[in-house]
Amino acid sequence: MSIKKRYLKSKPICKCTFTLPKDAAPKAETVTLVGDFNDWSREKTPMKRLKTGDFKLEMDLEAGQQYQYRYLIDGRVWENDWEADDYVQVPELAVENSVVRL
Repeated sequence: MSIKKRYLKSKPICKCTFTLPKDAAPKAETVTLVGDFNDWSREKTPMKRLKTGDFKLEMDLEAGQQYQYRYLIDGRVWENDWEADDYVQVPELAVENSVVRL
């Protein structure tokens, strides 16, 4: 898993490319990126499946912020980003969320 970050010079925006490798979800039919940036919607940000079996999505996010997120696989299995910038505990759900810092 990885996040590629490309900062724009003309705006305070970072083009973030999120990738979930095939190894993380070898039998996945669908993957959705869910997080602070989309109000934790399970539908708003579906990822595109590549020929390699990886899933990929590019998003414009505001620079200077940090966002919590997770991958939702086939609408039922949650996965964190193995290469996130950080992780944060969510005690009420007994889980950790991935964090991207921009």
